[in-house]
Amino acid sequence: MRSHAASVNSPRPATRSIIRQALGEMDAAGIDFSLLSLTSPGVQGVVDPRQAVTRARVANDQLAEVVAAHPTRFGAFAALPLQDPAAAAAELERCVTQLGFHGALVNGYSNVGDADTGWYYDHERFLPFWERVEALGVPVYLHPRDPLAGNRGIYEGHPELFGAVWTFTVETSTHALRLMTSGLFDRFPGLTVILGHLGETLPFNIWRISHRAAFMGDLITFEKPLSSYLHDNFYVTTSGNFHTQTLNATLAEIGVDRVLYSSDYPYESMREASDWFDNAAISDSDRRRIGCTNARRLFPGLPERIGP
Repeated sequence: MRSHAASVNSPRPATRSIIRQALGEMDAAGIDFSLLSLTSPGVQGVVDPRQAVTRARVANDQLAEVVAAHPTRFGAFAALPLQDPAAAAAELERCVTQLGFHGALVNGYSNVGDADTGWYYDHERFLPFWERVEALGVPVYLHPRDPLAGNRGIYEGHPELFGAVWTFTVETSTHALRLMTSGLFDRFPGLTVILGHLGETLPFNIWRISHRAAFMGDLITFEKPLSSYLHDNFYVTTSGNFHTQTLNATLAEIGVDRVLYSSDYPYESMREASDWFDNAAISDSDRRRIGCTNARRLFPGLPERIGP
């Protein structure tokens, strides 16, 4: 098996065609199983909390239909209306306990009221949500989106830096650091968060971040070195970062048991991802763990028989 994360964002009439195409790409790339999710910004961009709750439920029901039609090829991450943290907790529980989903994927901060207002998940209003996540024992994938309009000044005149080129990385790594420095993982040590793109640069920068943060005096509201949270509470995927030197640096920092294979389809090519991974200069043992074993440990509900 190669576990893999993909995204689906389409009206229902187009879903069958999209799924057929995805299955064809998976077969050509040697990918047995994919976890589907709603692509960015998804529910997080819905400014009305009530509409967000409705849209999340509809999206999750549609994902459940796809999984039910192809149970040995697809699983799913729940879309969550974090504009209403209590509703998001309830929807996650429904998706995990009733629909068999393997966790959730959230596309960065959630807009509330208007497109210029965003809630990040380190705020105390989200503590009941995170408590439910820990109790359910499933991971939350923190997926990128572009920064709020009010935070884009440094990019003025450089639209080429938006999206996957750079702003996704800065936005998501900063959000992850907010979670760490807020003390969230001290309160809920069993939480697991997944970051794509080999950790959004955090594995390469965490020593300096952690080292300098230790000198912040009264600003410190967390109990452990920040590197400990990255090592203990995060997984990273290879999605869209098909570079062996970067992979090896990540393995050296957080260890092979915290890395998962992923391609970032449909934004990246499954075949390019698999060709790179099959030939990357890592041991066959590490290749098996990244491509299969780690996913089975993190997602214990995966079907025993996987593949076409």
